[in-house]
Amino acid sequence: MSVSVWVLCPSVLWLDSDFTLTENTLDCGLGIAALRAALNTKPAFVLRGLCSVFYSNFMHEMECRVLSIQSHVVRGYVGNKSASFPLQVLGFEVDSINSVQFSNHTGYSHWKGQVLTADELHVLYEGIKLNNVHHYDYVLTGYTRDTSFLEMVVDIVQELKRANPNLVYVCDPVLGDHGSMYVPENLHPVYKNKVVPVADIITPNQFEVMDLLHKMGPDTVVITSSDLPSRLGDRFLVSLGSQRTLMPDGTKSTQRVRMEIPKVDAVFVGTGDLFAAMLLAWTHHYPNDLKTACEKTFSVMHHVIKRTISYAHELAGPGRKPSPPQLELRMVQSKADIEDPAIVMEATVLTL
Repeated sequence: MSVSVWVLCPSVLWLDSDFTLTENTLDCGLGIAALRAALNTKPAFVLRGLCSVFYSNFMHEMECRVLSIQSHVVRGYVGNKSASFPLQVLGFEVDSINSVQFSNHTGYSHWKGQVLTADELHVLYEGIKLNNVHHYDYVLTGYTRDTSFLEMVVDIVQELKRANPNLVYVCDPVLGDHGSMYVPENLHPVYKNKVVPVADIITPNQFEVMDLLHKMGPDTVVITSSDLPSRLGDRFLVSLGSQRTLMPDGTKSTQRVRMEIPKVDAVFVGTGDLFAAMLLAWTHHYPNDLKTACEKTFSVMHHVIKRTISYAHELAGPGRKPSPPQLELRMVQSKADIEDPAIVMEATVLTL
């Protein structure tokens, strides 16, 4: 017999070491005794942080599947390596297409690898289609340097959206920062005219693009960092978010939030990819609550970065600057913080 149990509240059902169900609140009205009787077997595990209880022996959970088209490195965390594990920890199935395959990220002294072409991307996607396993709930993309590859990504997103109109496209438009560009100029019109209009969530890094991007298509825009002065002083960055929600009467409501983010004196690679993945996950779990989604996302980032910088300084030794290998994100070690982040950064809801 197959049994599904849903706990319709924010609390989490726990298992002790003897597999005995214990909890203090079940707001859905299902008591512990009734739950034990319904299950009548040893549960396998509980996934914390979600409003559902999973039992691997007899429950089939409706999958939420992500197609992630990003870079891949053998050593370290960037692109798909930064996104896949955290998303899987939070219960998402992730299908990865590696836009590049490098030995390590390009911040190292040396790197080797291959770049996937637009034609090769098309071949991989066609293989998925031929097996009729191309239903996705999300598409996640990051750094891209090639125009034809980016245009092929747009074609794939549009086709997937025709198959599933509810698909959400999360785009991290890695173009540049601090006045310099990471990508060739000929990519800019592709992002502006083709990518942004089909994106649903976008994570650029400057404040003045927020309203413009809303007009171009995305309903959720989170500016990961800006040059705005922080009310907490020059040791903080300002992040801003804006989300449009369609109301039952057909009108649109906009929520805008502001967060003060402490600066860290180090250069990390892969944090933007992790951020986009976490924003995907937490906006999925809080679809109409940008404030909570941002607080969860930025708190995960804080915990991962704090653990990484502490470990890097320990390896480097007193008075020495950590090297790129030492600054690789401590992703696996941060699993508990990814699953259930302690909220250490609060967002302020802005009123206009």
